[in-house]
Amino acid sequence: MGTSKREEEEQSIILISDDEAESTAGNSVLLVDPLEESALEEQKSEEVVDEECELVVTFCKQAKVMPHARYDCTMHPFERMESDTCSPLGKNADICNQCYCYICDKLASECQNWTTPSLCHCNAHNKSKFWKEQRDFALAGVLVMFNLELTDIDADLRHGGSLLIKFIQELSLEYNKYLTGKRIPPTQHECFCLPKWPPGQCNICRSRNMEVVYRYSGVFALVTRFLNQAERESPKAAAVMFLGAAKEIALHKDPALITTQLQRMLVLCDFPKNLYEKFIHFFQSISLPCHCFGFSNSLNVVPWDHVLLTTVLKGQNITGQRTQKGRKVFLWETLPVIEARVEKLVDKENYKEVVRYLRAVKCDDTKGLRDLRDKIPFYLCKTGDFPDAAHSLLFPSNSFACCTACRLMPLQFEVYLKMFKTGSVPTGKDMLDSGPWVTVGSPLKDGVLIKQALKLLYSNMSLYRNPKCWSSLIMTLGSSNLLEKSGHLHPLSLKEPPLEFQKGVLAASGGLLEELKAKINVSLPPAIFSPHVIAPRGLSYSRSASSTTDAFL
Repeated sequence: MGTSKREEEEQSIILISDDEAESTAGNSVLLVDPLEESALEEQKSEEVVDEECELVVTFCKQAKVMPHARYDCTMHPFERMESDTCSPLGKNADICNQCYCYICDKLASECQNWTTPSLCHCNAHNKSKFWKEQRDFALAGVLVMFNLELTDIDADLRHGGSLLIKFIQELSLEYNKYLTGKRIPPTQHECFCLPKWPPGQCNICRSRNMEVVYRYSGVFALVTRFLNQAERESPKAAAVMFLGAAKEIALHKDPALITTQLQRMLVLCDFPKNLYEKFIHFFQSISLPCHCFGFSNSLNVVPWDHVLLTTVLKGQNITGQRTQKGRKVFLWETLPVIEARVEKLVDKENYKEVVRYLRAVKCDDTKGLRDLRDKIPFYLCKTGDFPDAAHSLLFPSNSFACCTACRLMPLQFEVYLKMFKTGSVPTGKDMLDSGPWVTVGSPLKDGVLIKQALKLLYSNMSLYRNPKCWSSLIMTLGSSNLLEKSGHLHPLSLKEPPLEFQKGVLAASGGLLEELKAKINVSLPPAIFSPHVIAPRGLSYSRSASSTTDAFL
């Protein structure tokens, strides 16, 4: 009885396949009727026992029609055409309860354009390039101009696209106002013509007062607000907004500001490679006016995995150039890109890579690159390489620029002395940060420190003439090598020198000052500063430091 009841319930079998190969004629739903007689039953029986068969039917039950596109409906026939939008073809307008619109991706009964002339979504199917493009535009919206796949579009991209299309609509209205202009009403201005007419009666002055004024300020304000908003969005949304804005204003505004932001984003944001390439391709497809032709390749930013850049960061290439197919290739980048790379490397505390990159990269903005290279000594201090940092202060990074010491400020000079003396550095990204200090290496010896400090003072006239710099040097030399976390120096505690030494210094001071005023060489009296005079009272004496000081004086 159970077997016969099952046979009564069996009506058909529905097999759903996601394979849209030609063998299935594009249908995702296939019905099999189990009520066919003899031959089919025998064939089915043979297939069940076939060991090589991939599909085995164990039992059958009443079929349930699953949601499907209209062209896959098994209840109503469908006629395919490439791009017929005039009227429904055949019975394409007929639907079942589970038919979906291929374009809107919702139930066909809810599609407002199912049979609308010139649209006719009922004729849409997946074998037509035309209808596929219509579907992509309906689902992706304005993002379709970036040639993105539907799998590439996430919530951030959709949010950026919705903001962009709103901006495009507002910009269109504002730009039309600008093109229309504003007519200034006639006013009662005094006539300055000869002969002079009464106010308001001179036709020449009246015609001038009726001129149309074109103000771009409204468009500029709208674009500025949109770009400021983009900077606060997520990287993907911001990229879509910047690129879309560049396309909209390319014909009536210089895109320099937008390209600068996009260059930084391509360096700082870890976009997927596919999305990265599509953004660049989209920007290159924008039609730019002749005077903006130089911006067409502005987004050709070298990716982080580029061979030349990688070898430079790893220290395998210190020149930033290599020979490719018999031609020299240089690591040449724009200043915004260089700034973005330095920012990202510093955030990751890859200070050695920052130094290698800044020494090798080239840029047309020499002053901007020089300002970035002035931070190389600080980055070397962050790595604990204080001798190289002191050397970098005094020697230029290339033959076209002066040394960093020439541009040091007094406060920077004091911080460098503190780092060289203690082997410690501030934990922040800038040498003037007020954060805690940490020890990262061995400090310079006192003799080397004095020598380097005097060279810095003699290399920079503003430092040499500043009394605070000399007092900073004296204070640093009179301090301990240990440094508080707050960055304060510990002064050395020294015993009072012998009375004979104090009297001798007092007596010799007047003569030394007179000699300095006369601008002649000064020699310290050996009877006062000799070791046997100072040593008895316990004051430590450094022969190397004294010799170095005597040599410079």
